[in-house]
Parts: sequence; structure tokens; C-alpha cells
Amino acid sequence: MISKSIKLRRLGLGDLEQVLHIQEIITKTKIGPKKVSYWREQVQNDSNLSLVALDGDRVIGFIISEIMTNSFGLDQSGWIKIIGVHPKHMGTGIGQALITELFKHFKKKKINEIYTAARWDSVDLLSFFKSVGFNRSNFINLYKKLNAKE
Repeated sequence: MISKSIKLRRLGLGDLEQVLHIQEIITKTKIGPKKVSYWREQVQNDSNLSLVALDGDRVIGFIISEIMTNSFGLDQSGWIKIIGVHPKHMGTGIGQALITELFKHFKKKKINEIYTAARWDSVDLLSFFKSVGFNRSNFINLYKKLNAKE
């Protein structure tokens, strides 16, 4: 159970700087201008459902998701693109609260199938998703790296 001082709301453009800061801390990499543009598009995309967790006016967690229609043979599904919680607040229920709120939004839109992807070596993230009810799906994640000659 998260502290009563923590509030959840839709993620807005004004939150982007704090969200990116959390992402940089988690990934230990700097987010360049090209990626900032991508993140801005994610926030502005109406088919994305994105939330932040706030402690006062400070963003301490976020989740970005998308509703996809007629993709991968599914009529409609929810996809979690990214979730992040500031390391100082990990283990306090922030991720659980964000996921729970997202699930409520999906249910209101009659979306019952939710997907995400995670690296197999991201043990903490995989454990988190398992703890909120995710299992392996019927999809296989495929990969190809294009080289300069293709």
C-alpha cells in the first residue's frame, strides 16, 4: 500500500523532464535529443495511456502504455511500453499502484488482454510483472539486426 501522499494522474508534457531523469537513473544512460523526441511523441499520442506517480509535485514513477487495434491478430489489446520507478522509491508499491490504475483504465475501455516485453536478464522487472499477474504469452519475440549492406 502506497503512502496517502502519493497521487496518480495522467502523464503530461510538463512531467517529461522528470520522467526522463528517472529513466536515465534506471538505465544509467543519457537520453539524447532524438530519444527525447520519441518520448514526447509517446506522451502526446492519444492512443497511449500514460500515468505518473507524484509525491507532492515530484514525479517518482511512471508508466506508458498503448491501446492497439488489429495488431498481431488481436482485435484490441493493451501494451505496456515502459514502466519506471525512481530507485529511492522501488519496493514501496509505486509500480503496483501504477499497474493497478492502468488495469482499471483498460477495463473501462473493455480491454482484457495486456502485453509487455522484458529482457530475460531483467530479473527484477520480470519478478515485478509476475507479481502483478503476467505470464508468458502466445507470442515469440523475434529479432533481426540490419547491417549497412541491407
